[in-house]
Amino acid sequence: MIKRNKKSSLFILLILLIGVQLVPIEKNEGDPDGTHSLFKSGIMPENIHQILKSSCYDCHSDATNYPWYSRIQPIGLWISNHVKDGKRHLNFSQMMTYTSKRKNHKLEEIIETIDENEMPLKSYTLIHHHAVLSDKQKSDVISWVKSVLKK
Repeated sequence: MIKRNKKSSLFILLILLIGVQLVPIEKNEGDPDGTHSLFKSGIMPENIHQILKSSCYDCHSDATNYPWYSRIQPIGLWISNHVKDGKRHLNFSQMMTYTSKRKNHKLEEIIETIDENEMPLKSYTLIHHHAVLSDKQKSDVISWVKSVLKK
């Protein structure tokens, strides 16, 4: 009897795993450097843009580069929710639509999250090794943010 229940449970789990593959995810595939992006504002130098694009834009812009494994559920759903949450906190593609107060607050948070090694997330850099910020990159981004805040 126990063997039969175990087989039934495994069969149901298999059906659920197959069924969840049919759940579509909303992809975040816009223009990361559109009209309202911080980069298009002219206040972001190219070297800072490249650092942020490499380490931050997948979760904090209107364009995510989805890896192959994002097509496997529930991983894809987790990534999709993670991106939505990241954009809710900060979206470089829409930053020029923020009020001055909100923009300055977000810039201050960039310094704080880099100083405290909160970003990029460890769960992201485990697979995306290129996103790990070197000490120089951290220093460059922080210096740039401070210079923007002074203006």
